[in-house]
Amino acid sequence: MYVLKKQGLEDEKMRQALEMLLIDRRNEFRELSAILLRPQKYADYVPNSEQFILNFCLDVNEAFQTWAGQMSLTINSPQKALTILRQLSREKTTMNQLTHFLNISYTLADEFKEIYRRLK
Repeated sequence: MYVLKKQGLEDEKMRQALEMLLIDRRNEFRELSAILLRPQKYADYVPNSEQFILNFCLDVNEAFQTWAGQMSLTINSPQKALTILRQLSREKTTMNQLTHFLNISYTLADEFKEIYRRLK
């Protein structure tokens, strides 16, 4: 799980937490994958798509903490925020649709963190 290494998490616990999260949230991962990876084009090129989607969700969670003032701004914060918004808002027609996918991303990241925290 090289994608999540930057979080400083243990590999085995990450893998286990992701597997547990996928049991209940596979549909949400599939929904985000359809937007972010465009399966008709990139499905074959991203073998660990769940890890990629989870990493994106963790970025959304971190960005929200910055937006809410819980974390201080970094030099990349504005660019990260715009990238997240651009990726999720492709082909969307309303802010409600964008908000829906932001909520899914935030919730997946929170649930992953909670599962990871509870693992021994």
